[in-house]
Amino acid sequence: MTELKVEADPAELGFDPHRLRRVDARLSRYVDEGLLPGWLTVVTRRGKIAHLSTRGHRDVEAGLPVEVDTRWRIFSMTKPVTSVAAMMLFEEGAFDLTDPIHHWLPEFAEPTVYTKGSALRPVTEPAREPIRVWHLLTHTAGLTYGFHHAHPVDALYRAAGYEWSTPPDKDLAACTEEWASLPLAFQPGAEWNYSVATDVLGRLVEVVSGQSLDEFFAERILTPLGMTDTGFSVEGEAREQLAALYVPRPGTRQAVRNDAFGDAITRRPTCLQGGAGLASTAADYHRFTQFLLRGGELDGVRLLGPRTVRAMTSNHLPDGADLEAFGRPLFAEMPFNGFGFGLGFSVLQDPVKAKTLSSVGEYAWGGAASTAFWVDPAEELTVLFFTQLLPSSTHPLRQQLRQLVYQSLV
Repeated sequence: MTELKVEADPAELGFDPHRLRRVDARLSRYVDEGLLPGWLTVVTRRGKIAHLSTRGHRDVEAGLPVEVDTRWRIFSMTKPVTSVAAMMLFEEGAFDLTDPIHHWLPEFAEPTVYTKGSALRPVTEPAREPIRVWHLLTHTAGLTYGFHHAHPVDALYRAAGYEWSTPPDKDLAACTEEWASLPLAFQPGAEWNYSVATDVLGRLVEVVSGQSLDEFFAERILTPLGMTDTGFSVEGEAREQLAALYVPRPGTRQAVRNDAFGDAITRRPTCLQGGAGLASTAADYHRFTQFLLRGGELDGVRLLGPRTVRAMTSNHLPDGADLEAFGRPLFAEMPFNGFGFGLGFSVLQDPVKAKTLSSVGEYAWGGAASTAFWVDPAEELTVLFFTQLLPSSTHPLRQQLRQLVYQSLV
């Protein structure tokens, strides 16, 4: 494991140390009030860690503290890793972003689109254009999630066993075939909707590369970047470092343990979810963010060209729209106002509209258990936050962390 430690005096990197300590003071209140079990945060500037802190427990019931090597379920922070995998294949000429995905996934040859009716009796029409690779990368394919509870197609996903997980007997190929058999929520390219699109993208990576997604990740991304503690399961001795998963108690929002869902990560899943399946450590994901900040290279290992990273972290929504204008007002891992979406990341377009102190061009995402990261190229800044509270919409952690970090930059 790569050692994670403070590498420079915060003042040398442009932070007011007194102001930076406000991060810990504010976030610690969530632990003191029983709203979070514990957390870890990392603030890095110009490639050096300026602030690293932990509070609370990775396992409250066992009295085990959060430690630097704690392993976290990162859920949708898997999506940027899958997007990097796809763009590595793109750079090799395996496909164009405009290619229809049915060239490799024939189950998507004739998608249908919901037009009206109920989940029990949906009325559909043929898709007017094929689902293309860039639709998967940008969540504009018309796919959805069962947990949205906002559209009849969401209910069809739930009825098929897809809400917060996948059916236990289905692998990624089988899940992808079933998603293809369900109607799309809208015509491909017509809207933005947070969805299983990145899981389908993971299946595309498998078919194009001839490797399972975990094999591709390990061989092509995780091992080259030194991310040795990241994978689709936490087994053996590593379980000692695994944080427990918590949910808010209705009414009080006190963090309550949920092993029924949390223990799934302790065994290799049948379905390798490129949209939600990984567990990782702060040290590993720190290396991933530094690889992104450096334009696709870290410690002499280059996985992507800098032009590709710039393309991935640019807004790809039509006419420069933000998610508020082009997306559906549903749960996602980021706010919508002022944020566009690139190839696997949210992209900040308008800080004033977003009511944030961050910079134009910041790119980011988060996970369902309230984990989050962002990269700010203008300030050469990366920030990581880890905890294990599902869902991520329970507390305004990400907005508060942004204002706390940026007010300390002087």
